[in-house]
Amino acid sequence: MTHALTVLTTTDSAAKAEALARGAVEARLAACAQVSGPVTSVYHWQAAIETSEEWQVVFKTTETRYDALEAHLLAVHDYDTPEIVATPVLRASAAYLEWIATETAAP
Repeated sequence: MTHALTVLTTTDSAAKAEALARGAVEARLAACAQVSGPVTSVYHWQAAIETSEEWQVVFKTTETRYDALEAHLLAVHDYDTPEIVATPVLRASAAYLEWIATETAAP
């Protein structure tokens, strides 16, 4: 059985979000990536509270491909400390899980 994950990151422009999405899907690190935004983020950074407009990217991947996806995001993301948060998919259709597994199979 495929253990699927959704993996979330954010960035500061729609173009950067689409580039992150496309790069991961082209590398078969994610079967799909969805870009949404803008969202307003409020966070601590360098001893101040910041507010910024960001775009979210949600990747659909497998547990076995997570490490490679994380490494890819860390290599290409322009944030010093990018948000990379994985959440297990507890339930999904068998056909969808198979599609994720097929599309993320290492080349």
